[in-house]
Amino acid sequence: MNISGKANTLRIFLGEEDHFLHKPVYALILAEARKAHLAGCSVYRGVMGFGRDSVVHSSKFLAVSEDMPVVIEIIDEAEKIEEFIPTVKEIFESSDCGGLVTIQPVEIVHISSSKKGIN
Repeated sequence: MNISGKANTLRIFLGEEDHFLHKPVYALILAEARKAHLAGCSVYRGVMGFGRDSVVHSSKFLAVSEDMPVVIEIIDEAEKIEEFIPTVKEIFESSDCGGLVTIQPVEIVHISSSKKGIN
């Protein structure tokens, strides 16, 4: 992808144990972002967090939670991010999981691809 300058970050917060059709919701969102040819998508596992219900999820010893927080970040042009939001909403509704979706403007200052494996 060749984008530069102004873009948006779509940030999605959910739980690691959120599943739909035996697949993690975060993996479904990543797969759909790839199908939509979005510029980039990363999934991060949190070490501690709480959501709307105020239940703390933690990986600390003696307080092990299986439902760790997960954050998905997708960066691309504002228009492509807006077009992708209905897909995210559909996945959330189908999976009946809770979560939070935000958009933040970002300025891309550098983007490059690895040249490994290119002949």
